[in-house]
Formats: sequence, structure tokens, C-alpha cells
Amino acid sequence: MRNETRGTVELTLAMVLSGTLGVFVVESGASPFEVVFFRCLFGALALGVYSGVRGFFTGHGFTGRKLGLAALGGAFIVFNWVFLFEAYQATSISLATVVYHTQPFFLVLLGALFLRERISAGKLGWLGLAFVGLVLVSGVRPGETASLKGLGFALAAAVLYALATFVTKRITGVRPHLIALVQVLVGLPLLLPFADFGAAAKLGAGWGWLVGLGLIHTGLMYVLMYAAYAKLPTAKIAVLAFTYPAVAMGVDWAVYGHHIGLVQALGVPLIVFASLKVTLAAPARGAAPAPRTGGRAAEAASPVATRVG
Repeated sequence: MRNETRGTVELTLAMVLSGTLGVFVVESGASPFEVVFFRCLFGALALGVYSGVRGFFTGHGFTGRKLGLAALGGAFIVFNWVFLFEAYQATSISLATVVYHTQPFFLVLLGALFLRERISAGKLGWLGLAFVGLVLVSGVRPGETASLKGLGFALAAAVLYALATFVTKRITGVRPHLIALVQVLVGLPLLLPFADFGAAAKLGAGWGWLVGLGLIHTGLMYVLMYAAYAKLPTAKIAVLAFTYPAVAMGVDWAVYGHHIGLVQALGVPLIVFASLKVTLAAPARGAAPAPRTGGRAAEAASPVATRVG
């Protein structure tokens, strides 16, 4: 029980940190492409140093196939961040974060499309409930193109997030820290053509926020998450993951005065509850069982296991 309590504290702290990510992105003053590029750069340094100190590079477990899957997942991850950060600017941190949590439903659809997993009537019902919640949360009125644009960015980020999860769940026997390291390293050459280093050089105090994104939200946060995964049952991980949107909404209100309206607020619990039910649902008959939490390959070695930003 003491071990589980420690895991609960670690994962809660990681989700609280994740909830502050939007503020770091906005306050940096950089464009989403620059933000993600430097998050990858400083995050790679943090994860690389940590993995080296812990001796994770010895007996790393990578094969050519596993490395390729990690790189593919990394491509999805970095562009998922770009779209999410675009959504922050087009709407608000609160709205973007809630819509972003539709990821489990896209993962269900990917399983049905590529693995021919049967979607049960129950899951279809939760998908329908989440769609109703999404309509309510969007609060989009005719002519409000900014809100509609932000909604589209957040949904695109959720799709890419689901693709990254789908791919990285196929990697076993490799420490999650190393997979995360490969994924952020992949982001550097991918985003290099889009980064405006001239604009980045003029950020001034914004550099502190960018360094924080790499060291805190990519280094420290992932270390805390992976440590917690090895100590907690899947159900508790799924429940604690919703600390992230709760904190994000609170921070958005406290720092920027953004809050969702009454009608939008009615949609939030629909998405959260439906997402939780789908996440905890038993695998469809004939589907491969999910790997057990814990040990070297905790949470399928994926940095997106709990839908963090």
C-alpha cells in the first residue's frame, strides 16, 4: 500500500505539472513550431542525461523494428503537440484541453479499422455521449470561425495522439524513457524546416518558459509518470489522469480569466465520464490483452498513456 501511495503522489504531481503546460506555451511568446522544437531539444537533453545516469542505455532492448515504431510514434507525437498548441492560441487552454481528451474514442476507432476489433454497443453508446458533450463544450455559434478553428486543431491533436498510442503500444521490452527520448529526438529534424530561429532569438524572457517545457514538462513529468505506472493499477492511472484537465481549466481561469460557459460546462462531465468508461472497458472479444502495468515496459512504454500534453 505504501508503494501505491507513493505512485499516487507521483502521478498526481505529474498531472498537475501537465495542467500548467498551456501557460508555459503561451507565456513563451513563441509560435507552436518553435515551442515544440525547443521542447524536443531541452526534453531530449533531460531524458538523455537521466537515462545515462540510470544506466538505461545498457541492454536497451531496441531492434530495428522497435526503433522504427518509436520514430513513427515520435512523428505523431511532435505534430500532435503542434496542433494542440495551435488550439491554445485559437481558443483557450480550457477548451482545447477538454476536446483533446476525446483521444480514447479515436483509439477505439483505430482498433476497429486496423485490428478489426469489434466495437461493442456499450462503447458506441459512450462514443455517442462524448459526441454530445463535444458539441456542448465547443459552444461554437455561426460566424465564430476562431472557435471552430481551435476545435479542429484540438481534434487533430487528439487523432495524432491516438495514432502515437496505437503505434507505441506495439513496442515491448524497452524502457519508456528511451522510447520518449527517441520520440523527442525525431522531432528535431522534423520541425527544423518550420522553426524561425530569428524570431526565437528575440524571445528574451520567453526562453525561460521554453527551457521549463523541456526540463519540467518533458523530463521531470515523464520520469514521475513512468515511476508511478510501475506502482499503480490501470484503473487508478485512468482516474488520476483527469487531474490534468481539471488543473488546466483552473490555471486558465486563474491566469487568463478564461472560463467556459454554462452550456459548455454541461458537456465537460459527459466527455470525462465517457472517456473514463471507454478507457476502463474490457477488451473486445478476440482482442489482444493489454500489457500489465509495471516493470520495464510499464504502460506499453508510451509517453502518451495518460493523455498528457
